[in-house]
Amino acid sequence: MPQRSVVAVGASLLVASLALTGCGTRGGDDSSDTGGGSGDKVAKIGVIAPLSGDLAALGKGIEHSVDLAIKQANEKNAIPGWKLELAAEDDQATPDVGKNAATKLASDKDVVGVVGTLNSSVAQSVQPVLAAANITMVSPANTNPSLTQGADFATAPKRAYPNYFRTCTTDSIQGPFAARYLFEKAGIKEVATVHDKKTYGQGLVDAFTKEFTKLGGKIVSAQTINPDDDKYDAVISKIKPSNPKAVYYGGEFPQAGPFSQQMKAAGLNVPLMGGDGIFSGEYVKLAGSSATGDLATSVGAPTDQLESAKAFVTAYEAAKYSEPYEAYGAYAYDAANSIIEALKTSLKDASSAEAARTGTVTAMSSVSFDGVTGKVAFDEYGDTTSRVLTVYQVKDGKWAPVNTEEFK
Repeated sequence: MPQRSVVAVGASLLVASLALTGCGTRGGDDSSDTGGGSGDKVAKIGVIAPLSGDLAALGKGIEHSVDLAIKQANEKNAIPGWKLELAAEDDQATPDVGKNAATKLASDKDVVGVVGTLNSSVAQSVQPVLAAANITMVSPANTNPSLTQGADFATAPKRAYPNYFRTCTTDSIQGPFAARYLFEKAGIKEVATVHDKKTYGQGLVDAFTKEFTKLGGKIVSAQTINPDDDKYDAVISKIKPSNPKAVYYGGEFPQAGPFSQQMKAAGLNVPLMGGDGIFSGEYVKLAGSSATGDLATSVGAPTDQLESAKAFVTAYEAAKYSEPYEAYGAYAYDAANSIIEALKTSLKDASSAEAARTGTVTAMSSVSFDGVTGKVAFDEYGDTTSRVLTVYQVKDGKWAPVNTEEFK
């Protein structure tokens, strides 16, 4: 990958500048059929996300945000002659279940696009299924670089699936972003790393480690856990003698929260830092009071501080969904609207949703609009052109933004 430089911009300045660029069981009815005429043809936008289990808080936020985008499009008659519907499937954060969900959606001739997945490991199983059916897939949360640029992304990037796009930045940006924050801003030079052996967690730690050591930092201990574990004393006992000044964790909040709590109870009183996979209020609940001072990176600037996101936040709250939009809601909303923008072209003269699948993939490359999260557009690999991230820290029992930057 070409070397990137990080240009710090104050969070308030960045929010101000971005403001100039934009703008399941559901809170409403299940069919997302507000608006449209009774004779309209139907096109469905699917969702593949964990709607049950440990990561359901994130998955439901994705589902509800897509539901909101569909309802708003129908109310505006965004695509004359067509009614959009939501088709949500629970992947349980498991690759095989995700593959089955993709197969089910691909067999539905009305499905023309899918928002998902949450997990990069699940995406690896879903991508080939949707690609074979020419169904557009837009993820609000997948961050592993190989999903867009292939296994050799670091030296010879090559797009594997022309139907795959994402509205979030990747680990090749997020990992170095965290490394630079710890080394340059927090002044931490010695770090232990832990990951959960999954695609997301391992990729994030690999990217972090490469940048942190390049800056002159030292990885004093590199450990792994099993995703199904809930006791981490053996790993913590290996890390503690190395005396790290922070622990960088690659994985998700169901394991990260208890890990933080247990390492501090064992006397390892240093901040735990992770990626967007731990940026959830559920992490703070799981870690308890020991979460204070812990850090996380997440894609984009804080949603609730973006002028461009005010209408989304207001509409989401008015819909009275049973779960919050969480870390990926705004990105799921933009992902759904990117598909809707493409459908305005592909469905215009289409006889059926199935007939518009290939045209939708083609139209996605030209999608460009001012979204909730800023400018929504995609590069030649299907990656977002946005390079904005934020560091959050747990203060007074909740995540608070402490630094927002943009990769140039």
